[in-house]
Amino acid sequence: MQYKLLALRKEKNETQKDVAEMLGITEASYRNKENGKTQFKMNEMFCLASHYCHSIEEIFLPRKFTISEQKEKVRK
Repeated sequence: MQYKLLALRKEKNETQKDVAEMLGITEASYRNKENGKTQFKMNEMFCLASHYCHSIEEIFLPRKFTISEQKEKVRK
């Protein structure tokens, strides 16, 4: 889950659909990215950082691992 991104989006009263349209992706795709199911592309991260006037690091790092990534780390 991208908690910082979620908080910034809500502060601006933007919906997931609003941000998805800004990025040129579907609302479902954006939802999966915000929920941590899929990763944001680098160009999307730059766009969001610029839009919310924060650095990429402030918004996206450190990133919480998804459940599948956590399971993979345990197996190693």
